Amino acid sequence: MTQTTSTRQKIQRRPVHGVLLLDKPLGLSSNQALQKAKWLLRAEKAGHTGTLDPLATGVLPLCFGAATKFSQMQLEADKTYEAVLLLGQKTSTADAEGEVIETRPVPVITPELLETITRRFTGPLAQVPPMYSALKKDGKALYEYARKGIEVEREARHITIFKLNMALAHDPRAQAAIKIIVSCSKGTYIRTLGEDIGEAIGCGAHLGSLRRIETGGFVAAQCVTLAALEAMNEAERDACLLPPQSLVADYPFVTLDADNAGRFLSGLRRRGQWGADAPLVQVYGNEPAAFLGSAHICADELIPQRLLSPVEVQDILQSSGRTYEVLTPVSVALASEPTEAGFFQH
Repeated sequence: MTQTTSTRQKIQRRPVHGVLLLDKPLGLSSNQALQKAKWLLRAEKAGHTGTLDPLATGVLPLCFGAATKFSQMQLEADKTYEAVLLLGQKTSTADAEGEVIETRPVPVITPELLETITRRFTGPLAQVPPMYSALKKDGKALYEYARKGIEVEREARHITIFKLNMALAHDPRAQAAIKIIVSCSKGTYIRTLGEDIGEAIGCGAHLGSLRRIETGGFVAAQCVTLAALEAMNEAERDACLLPPQSLVADYPFVTLDADNAGRFLSGLRRRGQWGADAPLVQVYGNEPAAFLGSAHICADELIPQRLLSPVEVQDILQSSGRTYEVLTPVSVALASEPTEAGFFQH
């Protein structure tokens, strides 16, 4: 076997289920970081929970196996960023990777000015997405048009800045700089916010650095770096994974007995006293204790939404050293007839 062939030996993938909180490094795209972590874990299936630009670092939850079914929860989550705005220059990309397209003098930045700007950019806002973004127009990402020098019309999006902190900072790359910490709704572009703040000050600005420090309750202190993962053995890497249900941990939960758990896992509605109507609940079996998926409650019915497969439940139980004997899907060849909605009633 040649050296080239031996170094390209195919990695043997395995079922991995859970959430890895990665501190994404500078310079890698979210997908590049995902593929590296997927390779290190030898995982069969993986996905991330919303992109971070190569320029950005920080919290990037990566989902593996069964956890990918709940990644939408993080896509919809509120987020917090820390950024440095370099005042006095606008760039083609609104960040430090672009070419300088305009230079203006910077006025004196007073605490009163920062307070005024903070109030102006806190609360509901309409924000026009930047051309250098992955949003699609006629099947092509906006950045593909931007790279060809084409600007296309974009509709403003409604976002919310829940909290904005601003303070003067020192940065040798600019006449003056401002550090901002932004808590915002999904879909907020911090590059655009930085540009808009620069225009409000009257001198222009671009993003010098960007770090996501929180998303959906996950914070930077919980994250692991790719360098740290590389230094670990496989058991240590597995120990870094949070369970799939961590993505829905803030929601109420329902625990089912073995009979109801098996039927629920087959996609059947369960009627019972589950509590008040709820748009989302976690669902567990109790024999053995196992996460089964998510559901909603309406008029005393527990209605499945996102379900783990029996194989995924088995994999998770086996990885924790427990047995899998009870949560076998039941046959739907039951005595009752399907309702018009396609579910069986009992």
